Amino acid sequence: MNKATFSEDYRQQQVELHKNPNYGIASLGFGKLVADIIRKTNAKSLSDYGAGKQNLLRALAEAGAPPVEYRPYDPAFPDYGPARAADLVCCIDVLEHIEPEFVDNVIAELAGLTTGLGFFSIHMGPAGKVLSDGRNAHLIQEPSSWWLRRLAVYFDVLELRTHNNMGPGFWVLVRRIVPKAA
Repeated sequence: MNKATFSEDYRQQQVELHKNPNYGIASLGFGKLVADIIRKTNAKSLSDYGAGKQNLLRALAEAGAPPVEYRPYDPAFPDYGPARAADLVCCIDVLEHIEPEFVDNVIAELAGLTTGLGFFSIHMGPAGKVLSDGRNAHLIQEPSSWWLRRLAVYFDVLELRTHNNMGPGFWVLVRRIVPKAA
């Protein structure tokens, strides 16, 4: 049984925020890096978890990425359909936006979708935008150590780099831990 990954009230707030053309643009800064991962791993499918306005797809085209089956998912865009598994799962500037009570469920869902590698970028400070209820759009503002403890339950971290694309943050390249048969 799938566990909840968001509340309906919060989904509606995200729908409103996405009306701002400057919201959900972080993936534009990662196109070249994700394109390189696609090339190096020969990934044939990409799940864009928290795809927003599908800016990652645009960034990949601009970076000359090899063709992949692009599978967007975002609760604020129900027309995309459900999250789907892929060779490469990207979750760019999304996890810090998750409601704290659902973050572990989201990470577990990401693990279930990752058949090859995962590329996750996480911002660690406040966002420049606020929700309609006055909260900062980054609901979780925690250091990398906090995040790594949660990710390590499901993933081996293959690479970690800090970035300052839009403030203090980091990205990880991960491989899902496959439980050994008893």
